Amino acid sequence: MTTAIKNDRLQKRFQKWDVNGNGRIEKSDFEAEAKRIISAFGEDQTSPQARAVQDSFKTMFEFLADKAGVGPNGSLNERQFTEVIEAQIFQEGDAGFARVVRPTISAIVGLCDTDGDGEVDQREFAKWLDAIGVEASAVAPAFRAIDVNGNGKLTVDELVHAVRDYHLGKSDVPLLGK
Repeated sequence: MTTAIKNDRLQKRFQKWDVNGNGRIEKSDFEAEAKRIISAFGEDQTSPQARAVQDSFKTMFEFLADKAGVGPNGSLNERQFTEVIEAQIFQEGDAGFARVVRPTISAIVGLCDTDGDGEVDQREFAKWLDAIGVEASAVAPAFRAIDVNGNGKLTVDELVHAVRDYHLGKSDVPLLGK
């Protein structure tokens, strides 16, 4: 793991979540990201799957904001964001990713799992990556890299590990998009 790669990816994550581009992350930024993903799937914003995605993004923001000391209606600048991610996710390892990131990944899996098997096939994964702005040419190699058991489906665990490894600089599977 290189600190430079990890820091660069955190900076890109901050910029991606700063939807309105004001240099701060607010709950509205997380809500906009959730709505963008839901819309990309053509899902009704009021469906149970859409509500789960919206709730998971809101809960993640509120957790991070609370840990940063800005409260659920506050905002985080890039330094605060980086510090809270480092303390609450990176330093906690798998437990941190399970506590903070897994609920959102699980909710997105629920949204894009059109066949209801609890896993994501390559077609469903392609829609997910398209929703977050990843180039279509990256889908197949990313899917193969994440599908560690080679069964043609991605589990929530495989996806959480992929996000973890990407943000820690252990993997170059593109998971941020534009």
